[in-house]
Amino acid sequence: MAMAEHTWLDYAAAIGAIATPILVALLGALGWRLRTRLERQLQLEDQLRSDRVEIYNEILEPFVILLTTDAAWQAGPKNRNRDKNQAAQAIMLSVSYRKNAFQMSLLGSDSVVKAYNDLMQFLYQRGEAAQPIPPDDSKTMMHLLGGFLLAIRKSMGNESTKRDNWDMLEWFMTDARKWRTPPSRSTSR
Repeated sequence: MAMAEHTWLDYAAAIGAIATPILVALLGALGWRLRTRLERQLQLEDQLRSDRVEIYNEILEPFVILLTTDAAWQAGPKNRNRDKNQAAQAIMLSVSYRKNAFQMSLLGSDSVVKAYNDLMQFLYQRGEAAQPIPPDDSKTMMHLLGGFLLAIRKSMGNESTKRDNWDMLEWFMTDARKWRTPPSRSTSR
């Protein structure tokens, strides 16, 4: 009986001796494949990030123009006697801008595309009205623009940012904090 056990152990040891190098080779191949796949994915993400930066800059250009002070706009040698609203609108209506927006819809993250769509739908609903934007509409537009900027920030690697829509606007809006917090209403009788 001891001999039969010994034979069974011999078989198990022989199978183990054969299976171990095969298992090591399979795990090594799997590890190499995963590493190669991960490196490729990181390389594609880097390329995608650089493409996104270029597209985002093009998409943001008319908003930068609109949010530039009139004095700063007129100080540019090419901008003297040019209306910045018309310049921004001309960019947004151009084929180049539409092409960049199309590329962004393909390359941008879901949240960026959604935030841009929300902003553009707001602008489309306003139409081509030449009159000044009412304060409530301005606040809505700024909130949507801040959301778009925040979505871009997150898509560029800052997913865990603690910033909000208004934080994204404070650096260029002197009254961003007033717009963020509505004035307190007194409840006096």
